[in-house]
Amino acid sequence: MMISKDRLRAVYGSDAEKENARLESLAAFFASRFGREPERLYRAPGRVEIGGNHTDHQHGCVLAASVTMDAVAAVRRRSDGLLRLESEGYSFSEIDLSDTALREEEKGTTIGLLRGMAARFKELGADYSRGGLDIYVSSRVPAGSGLSSSAAFEVLLGCTLDQEYEVGTDAETIAKAGQFAENIYFGKPSGLLDQIACAEGGLVAVDFNDPANPLIRRLETDFDRFGHELYIIDSGAGHENLTGEYAAIPSDCQKISRYFGVNVLRDVEEDAFMSAVPILRERFGDRAVLRAIHFFGENRRAKAEAGALQRGDFDAFLELVRESGRSSALYLQNVIPAGAIAHQEMMLTLAVCEKLLDGKGAVRVHGGGFGGTALAIVPKDMADDFVKNAELYLGSGRVHRIRICPEGGCLIR
Repeated sequence: MMISKDRLRAVYGSDAEKENARLESLAAFFASRFGREPERLYRAPGRVEIGGNHTDHQHGCVLAASVTMDAVAAVRRRSDGLLRLESEGYSFSEIDLSDTALREEEKGTTIGLLRGMAARFKELGADYSRGGLDIYVSSRVPAGSGLSSSAAFEVLLGCTLDQEYEVGTDAETIAKAGQFAENIYFGKPSGLLDQIACAEGGLVAVDFNDPANPLIRRLETDFDRFGHELYIIDSGAGHENLTGEYAAIPSDCQKISRYFGVNVLRDVEEDAFMSAVPILRERFGDRAVLRAIHFFGENRRAKAEAGALQRGDFDAFLELVRESGRSSALYLQNVIPAGAIAHQEMMLTLAVCEKLLDGKGAVRVHGGGFGGTALAIVPKDMADDFVKNAELYLGSGRVHRIRICPEGGCLIR
């Protein structure tokens, strides 16, 4: 399956040749699995959150980027109206595109996501009487890595349905379709940040003041130009049994906002909040107050980070990222699960990275926190030693270089 070299370079940059071999292998596997060559290839990237830790659910600001770790799909049309999908490492799924009704028993399943995406694109104008699809997906966005494997999968499906049925939507609409499928058909409450970053591509500053219509601004910034590289460091701690920890963050924030008669902290005046701190401490406890303090500072930082990058002040940007990391650990408190003593993997990961960086670059907890990954911005001349020593202390294979990808979900060929 021939793919234009120019197209590969546009999507993957210097990794184009390596990715071409991967895509050829995917096409060959599709042919062996479905008995026919694929007609088209699609891809959707994972994403990193660079600034704005836990601000989106309070209608705040976030700085995020798509990365070259992606999910790719080989696709071919079929005539019977069935959507058949197999994803590497997962079981085979099939739905009839004439039946997109919500089914409670499918919540939490891949079939639920498939049906949800199909339902939303039917509303957007997809004509499924034109036939179905065979899809095989291979993903390099690890589950539980904080790179949003689920959003990448949703955006990949959205791009496929949009192109194959000539719906003609834009990246934001595809992102919202992914959120709809995840919220309603899969049954998982989520914001829109992950899907937007995966669908839009590149580095984006997003303001969720109006969450139904977020303000999305693309930033043309190349970290290589500033002599730095991005790394994700696996802390070794998974996300299992942490639902209560994650739920407590928006819950604590909501306790504070509702005291002021609103639903989110974005609608609270910071001066009014500070004046009420003695009462808020007594009513809701110190942790809720500290998490609100984090939000107000982090919301400003996310905007300031975007501004620093736009004017080319990378030193100011790095200091803001360091401040974000400190605020997340001290005020937001999403680094160590409550009561954990023997196992504090994320805090140890941050401590090791700070020691190795020795005041250079920056490191912060990434995404939801408590487990998963940290994000490090490392000077190029320190990168080899950083990777070697971080893996010496934290474990082999824990450090992964990532690159910002200029394109979001898209057709490759």
